[in-house]
Amino acid sequence: MRLTMAQALLRFLAAQYSERDGVEQRFIEGCFGIFGHGNVAGVGEALFEQPDLLTYYQARNEQAMVHAAVGYARMRNRLSTMACTSSIGPGATNMVTGAALATINRLPVLLLPGDVFASRPVDPVLQQLEVPSRGDASVNDSLKPVSRYWDRITRPEQLMPSALQAMRILTNPAETGAVTLALPQDVQAEAYEYPPDFFEKRVWSVPRAEPDSRALDRAAAMIHAADRPMIVAGGGVIYADATGTLRQFVEMTGIPVGETQAGKGALPYDHPSNLGAVGATGTLAANRLAREADVVIGIGTRWTDFTTASHTVFGNAHVHFINLNVLDFDAHKNSGLALVGDARAGITALGTRLRGYAVDASYRDLAARLNKDWDREVDRLYHLGHGPLPAQSEVIGAVNDAAAPRDVVVCAAGSMPGDLHKLWRTRDPKQYHVEYGYSCMGYEIAGALGVKMAAPDREVFSMVGDGSYLMMGSAIVTSAASRDRWGRTGSARSIGFARTDRSGSTATPRRPRSCRSTWRRTPRAWVPRPCGCAASTSCAGHWSARVRRRAPRSSASKSIATRASPITRAGGTSRSPRSRPSSPSTPRGESTKRRARRNSGTCRRAT
Repeated sequence: MRLTMAQALLRFLAAQYSERDGVEQRFIEGCFGIFGHGNVAGVGEALFEQPDLLTYYQARNEQAMVHAAVGYARMRNRLSTMACTSSIGPGATNMVTGAALATINRLPVLLLPGDVFASRPVDPVLQQLEVPSRGDASVNDSLKPVSRYWDRITRPEQLMPSALQAMRILTNPAETGAVTLALPQDVQAEAYEYPPDFFEKRVWSVPRAEPDSRALDRAAAMIHAADRPMIVAGGGVIYADATGTLRQFVEMTGIPVGETQAGKGALPYDHPSNLGAVGATGTLAANRLAREADVVIGIGTRWTDFTTASHTVFGNAHVHFINLNVLDFDAHKNSGLALVGDARAGITALGTRLRGYAVDASYRDLAARLNKDWDREVDRLYHLGHGPLPAQSEVIGAVNDAAAPRDVVVCAAGSMPGDLHKLWRTRDPKQYHVEYGYSCMGYEIAGALGVKMAAPDREVFSMVGDGSYLMMGSAIVTSAASRDRWGRTGSARSIGFARTDRSGSTATPRRPRSCRSTWRRTPRAWVPRPCGCAASTSCAGHWSARVRRRAPRSSASKSIATRASPITRAGGTSRSPRSRPSSPSTPRGESTKRRARRNSGTCRRAT
């Protein structure tokens, strides 16, 4: 079959499927892209000619489209993802951050950046990087360290082995991450006689490998000998669809569970053995038992510094680790006993060896009591009554109360992930979606788009601070433009955004706002107010505010977090805005009397 390389690539991708537990699904569900020189005449033309092969979604920012693809893949438990195509030069390098995020979080995404002419007839072309010591250098080389597989297709026939290797990596949960196929713009348009079997349906099976039996026997013996065992559930529990198996194991043994950021939702928040978040952003309940644990069973976790609190949270001098992970690199961390295999298969095999075992009743009761104690603390933080505007914990509580059990909350950076980790009451394994591997500002809105595309029947709440919103809000436009394809059918609803401000960290402090189906703008203009306060940092009395409100367009636009304060610590103490030089001009619309009162006023806190 004579096709251009770009046409062949799309046909190949459209025929790739993943399979686990007998369920097949298409692996590459669509393609995000921004076209320019380097991909418009190749991949762009191929997508235009046969739109039925891969659905195309126009992005507005290359980094954002990779984030959206990653959010999609995470929501689908790594069994489906999206491709992303860009032009050469800046378009390609804009994807580096997204590629790093995907690889660090062990999530699959296929990157198809355009590249310079392989034949080099007119070097250097626009946006081409020149390196005197290398003739084959390209800015796409910057994607090598953040990709699990990288190749440059310099001949159309090279596509066949490279595409197969790319799919092998993408569908392997132990090796997955960003995969980059750099496509020189002339090679994309070159024709070749491809064999028909290259385009036949290919199913990539995702097996459930069981850990080595001898290692399982050793792990069971360690647990039997432990006085205070504890489980740390990571993202691998959710990706392997092992939450039900974990629950059965925990109810049989009584071993309490702490959750990482990626593993939050492995158990419902109100399960008596669920102690919630563990580590630097952990709950008092989880960290108390972690400090005393003598055997820690990590399931599907990378053991990052936030999970271990930089190796301080597990304070028992004689603690031992058992690590069940599909990737042997992670399974050998913390000098632990490595159980290399699928999370569900490993939990089942370990449960068989522990049949009849259970922790002491007093230990089980302690975990249940700590669970209740922390739930009461969360309820207190949800209803602090902080004024004049609510605390961040109250905003989280309002969104949590408004969300249905299957709705999804998305976040990534700032102080909010730490508060969400402790305070969000998770009722479904896929309800909590916080990207805390790379903790990338700008992921929140784009990632929420990917989540919504993967699960249009769920409502998605993106909780985003001013910094992330101002950095990458363009995904809202992509969401609106793509809505007809995935958001207006069946029971699908819109994405909700809850935006808070962190005073002093942005150039223009604004009043927090959120939305469901429409945006409601409530900008807050801070005006310096002179006073006699001698404090080195400014207090709330330094500022007066003029709030201009716009009436909501509908009841659906009423904000959940409209009255949210600047980000507030869990105890309810608000961080005040930093001092700003006084403006010599009178604020617009301010009367002479009001100006006089402002100029002669004193700070309440100063008195």
